[in-house]
Amino acid sequence: MNDEAPRVSLSHQVIPLLKGVIYRESSETHWQELLAIQAAVREYVTVLGLELIIDEAEGYAFLKSREFSEEDQAVPRLISRRPLSYGVSLLLALLRRKLVEFDALGGSTRLILHRDDIFEMMRVFLPIGSNEARQRDKVEADLEKVVKLGFLRKMRGREDNYEVRRVLKAFVDAQWLSDLEQTMLEYREDE
Repeated sequence: MNDEAPRVSLSHQVIPLLKGVIYRESSETHWQELLAIQAAVREYVTVLGLELIIDEAEGYAFLKSREFSEEDQAVPRLISRRPLSYGVSLLLALLRRKLVEFDALGGSTRLILHRDDIFEMMRVFLPIGSNEARQRDKVEADLEKVVKLGFLRKMRGREDNYEVRRVLKAFVDAQWLSDLEQTMLEYREDE
């Protein structure tokens, strides 16, 4: 009976992680359980070719595919990579920059942006002279994709406001931004 309790606890932690990001704010009890058995979770997901990432200061945890060296036997990827459109990539980069600026100011830990503010951030990078209604629709579509990816959260009761999720910092790092810059340079050369 004692052997079953740790397994249940391990399953209780790993299954939600396989589904997506776990936030401290969603369930303090679940978060504390994860921290208590994080070594067991790390060991378990390693077998699956995954790595547990926990940021206690920001209050989130997620799984990502481990990087394998050329000598290692390649393990099939459990978590698939999805190519992002130009608009979604640009929006993520702009949100990351906005988060850095917000953190530099100090104060609150939650960055809330209005839909119009997000459109204005994107507008600078949109073609001049294009139909504004069409541009707004495109930004709205990109915004919804970023919400589905989990980097933005619609605020309850204030549907035009979005909270920038701090997990964005883990995914959009200096390497990601450098890769995006390189891709944009290639786009320019192709034009």
